[in-house]
Amino acid sequence: MLVILRENVENLGRIGDVVKVSDGYARNFLLPRKLVATADEANVAEIEHQKKLLEKRRQAQKATATEAAKKLADFSCTIRRKVGEQDKLFGSVAASDIAQALKTAGFHVEKRWIHIEHPIKTLGVHPVTVKLEPEVSATVKVWVVKEE
Repeated sequence: MLVILRENVENLGRIGDVVKVSDGYARNFLLPRKLVATADEANVAEIEHQKKLLEKRRQAQKATATEAAKKLADFSCTIRRKVGEQDKLFGSVAASDIAQALKTAGFHVEKRWIHIEHPIKTLGVHPVTVKLEPEVSATVKVWVVKEE
């Protein structure tokens, strides 16, 4: 089934792209979430007309994401956790914890944008990648400290 992307979909394409996906994937996942529109003649003509506007919007989003990435690269957040013997954490620090710490610091970051290479289960400084756009990412230093 040919569809037109309304949103950026990871491993599929960007807004305005016409892509071929399986019928089930389109009916069960993409269409109910309003991520795509069917690619009939009217929709394709409309998208061709709006591609120039979409390109300007993409450039603006990329510029905004680049500025935010520069600010995030200079930023480090502190997360306090209870620890047990040998300074091991009870549980681990998750992407949602880091997203919440960044939101309280004034950054608009969703937890799905945060990529943690290994689970954070020890005290110290841990680098975490925040992917703001497909081509723009930043590395944030996360300090995990003992809760008093």
